[in-house]
Formats: sequence, C-alpha cells, structure tokens
Amino acid sequence: MRGITTTNAVRTIRSLHHARIPRPLLAHDPTKERVVILGSGWAGFTISRHLDKKKFQTVVVSPRSYFVFTPLLASTAVGTLEFRNTLEPVRGRNAGVEYIQGWADDVSFDRKTLTIEALTSQPGSGSHADKAGASGQGELFDIKYDKLIVAVGCYSQTFGTKGVRENALFLKDVGDARRIRSRILECFETASLPTTSEELRKNILNFAIVGGGPTGVEFAAELFDLCHEDLSRLYPTLIPYVKISIYDVAPKILPMFDAKLATYALNLFKRDGIKIKTEHHIQELRPGLPGPPGENLNTVGCFTLTTQEEGDIGVGMCVWSTGLMMNPFVQKALDSVHIYPESSAIPNLPENAPDLPSSLKWSLKRHSKTGGLMVDDRFRVQLVESNSATEATVVDVFAVGDVSVMENSPLPATAQVANQEARWLAEHLNTGDINSHRFSFRNLGVMTYLGGMRAIMQTGEREIKGRTAWLIWRGAYLTKTVSWRNKLLIPIYWAVNWVFGRDISRF
Repeated sequence: MRGITTTNAVRTIRSLHHARIPRPLLAHDPTKERVVILGSGWAGFTISRHLDKKKFQTVVVSPRSYFVFTPLLASTAVGTLEFRNTLEPVRGRNAGVEYIQGWADDVSFDRKTLTIEALTSQPGSGSHADKAGASGQGELFDIKYDKLIVAVGCYSQTFGTKGVRENALFLKDVGDARRIRSRILECFETASLPTTSEELRKNILNFAIVGGGPTGVEFAAELFDLCHEDLSRLYPTLIPYVKISIYDVAPKILPMFDAKLATYALNLFKRDGIKIKTEHHIQELRPGLPGPPGENLNTVGCFTLTTQEEGDIGVGMCVWSTGLMMNPFVQKALDSVHIYPESSAIPNLPENAPDLPSSLKWSLKRHSKTGGLMVDDRFRVQLVESNSATEATVVDVFAVGDVSVMENSPLPATAQVANQEARWLAEHLNTGDINSHRFSFRNLGVMTYLGGMRAIMQTGEREIKGRTAWLIWRGAYLTKTVSWRNKLLIPIYWAVNWVFGRDISRF
C-alpha cells in the first residue's frame, strides 16, 4: 500500500513538473500567428507590449535587450538620474515576449523567413554600434514569421563630417550618456591639475553641442545646471572657465516652436551665458589643441572643432545631436526583393489588368531624401518594379517609427510619432480590422527643458513657459515611463539629488 502511494506521489510530482516546462524557444505555436519585431526602441518595444499574447506569438529581435526612455537621457548624462531609470527590459516577468539578441541579416518576403546573426554580448559603441563591428562573428540562423514589423530605428547623421564619428559623443543610447558623464568629469579633473596649462584649461572646459533641436538644447540646459549647481561647489575656481555653446546650421534653434517661445529660450540662454551660434558649418573635429594638424595632440585633454565661420576652436567635448541616418539593415539587407511575394503582395493595378510576369525585378520603395521605407496609412511596406514603376503593397510586412515614411502625410521622426504609430498598429492587429482603418497622428505638442527649473511647452495654440512648463515637463515624462519601478524611482532620485546634489562619481 505504501509502495502504491509512493508511486502515485512520484507520478503526480512528475506530471506537475512536466506541466510547468515551457515549450522550447521559438517553437511554432499552431494556434497563434508569429509576429517578429525588429528593434527594441520606441516603436518596437511599444508594439511588443501591446500585442495580444493570446492571439500572437511575439518575438523581438534586437542587439539590445532593453528599451531606452530617450527623453530622460540628458538627465542621466549629468547625474540627475541614474542610467537604469531610463531602461526597461525586453524580457519582462509578464511581458509574454520571446527575445533574440542578434542582428537581422536578410529577409525573404517570399518564404517569410528572416536570417539572423546571433549576438551574445551588448554592442559596445553606443548609438553607432552598427553591424560592421560584429559581422561574421555570430552564428546565422533562420526563423519563420507570419507578420514582420520593421522598427529598427535610425542612427545619428554625421553628414560625412571629418572626425565626427571617431571623436564626437552622441546621445541616443544609455552607453552614450555614460560616456558623456565620464567625459565631463574627466575634463574638470584634468583642468584642476596644477600641471595643466592655462591654454588647455580654457579649451578643455569649453563644451560644444552641435544641433539646436530639443535634444541638444535640453542637454545644454542640463549641463549648465550640473556646472552651476554642483560642480561649482567642488571646483569653484574652474567655473569662470566653463563655456557652453550650441552650434546649428539653421538660422535659429528650436524651429518646431512658435517664435515667441524660441525667443524666450534664446534670451534665457543668453542670460545664463550659453552661446547660440546659428548658421555655423562644422568642417572637422580632431584630437589635440588648435593649431596645425598633427601638432599638440592630446586626446585626453582637448579636441579642435573647425567651423567655416570661426576656424579652429578648442573644446573639451563635442556632443553631436543633429540629423538621422538609416539603419544599415534598411540600407543593405532590404535593398532588394529576392523573389516577388505573390501570396502576400497586392499589385496596385487597374481592374482586368493582366498578371505581372514573374521575371520582374522588385525593390522596396524608399523616400528620395531620407532613404526611409515608404508605407501606406496602415504602415504596410510598398514595393516598386524597377522598369515599369508598378507598385505593390505587402500586407504582412510593416514598418513603423523612424525608418518609415507615410506616403500621403510624412511625419517627423520623434518618439511621440513612433509611440502613436506602434499603439495604433498593435491595436488593429489585435482586433483584426486593420483594413478598415487608417492611421491619423494626433499632435500632443512639444516641450523642452531650458535649465534652472524652466521649460517651454506648446500644444496647438497654447503656449506655456517658465516654472509651470517645467512642472508639466517633469510630470509628463514621469507618467510616460513604462514600469512602476521607474515611476517610483525617478521622483526619489529627483528628491535625493535636490537635497544632496548629483552623483558625479566616475566608473
């Protein structure tokens, strides 16, 4: 009797154990459509969280296993917040998402197959961590998809300016913010050394920000706060040397704001001593003090920024925040369509037109200036035949975020746009009525922090500035953060730093 009881107990334990074993990674679930999402940025992460997991098997492919809440990156770069306050893991406890760390290498629209190069370590070069550094190192494998969503985002555009990619710092990923914080403190430590010359001290504490949009302006404001609220107490004799300059090729900064708000920001910066240098053309960024190229090389100490208008300028750091360039996957892997996907492509032909011959060469339709993927108002990618210019719509491949350009109404490449596009696409994939609706963007306004607890905000015809706008700015970003963990931690860090000062440790 005891033996029978023991046997039954063992069987029960085994059955419970096997019931809890999850199915193998990427095993096909015949009851669900597999949606493969390329990218873990604003668009990709949002879609992965909002797709119905009872209906879809959601797979995210990205070299980074996290999502970055980019509006707060400038705050992390100066120690107002910690880096993890801006991060959300792709693999969440209740996310219901399968994740593959790797690069998308190729795609076959005909076979509905994606080729992936595995990546087992995080990319090491921030926003410019492109595939070139890892190509040929990872194992290649294929996965099938029922629907493919391209949301790989864009990189910072350097416009081919000499030395920028090698010597400038960017602000698109948490790795960028970490390097900026370290470089700021390195500049102050170098300037404080008794062996540092007066010339080097003046140059190394000259900080240049290239780009007069919200990202560049907010970073300049955060840097001003760091220098005058915290570093002024630690390096009081160095603050008179500090210079912050914003360079832009356009005639004014913050062009998306009304003239009154842009003027308010300009006057505020002038009062704070932040120099605005519009209509300036950057020609080169090289290591070393100003002088003949090749002389005075001191990569730790200084860089030389060359402009067409002012010549050589010594700077301790140059943060580049202007323009976007297409992801290499969009530029190369999606350059051509191997075989026309007859089962999922609908040619845009008049009624009773003859069938298209299979020998035609097709490619993805792109925007003439940006190279982005042209999509319809349901985010379905468009194909174009090279000779006849005949077009077709691929009904199971979508592109959202910075890589997509809507044919009838192009939208700016912003987080707000990517978030709304992703939510709309996920909602209508869940309900299955995507063919009955068309996306319409709702402009919720723009806002920018200007330093000293002041900001500007514009929603339609309503304009807010000063302390009130700053409170709205902080409240809006706090409510938009994804997890409750960060919703709790962010105000705690704000309070701690207000009482005790920012964290300026280097690590």
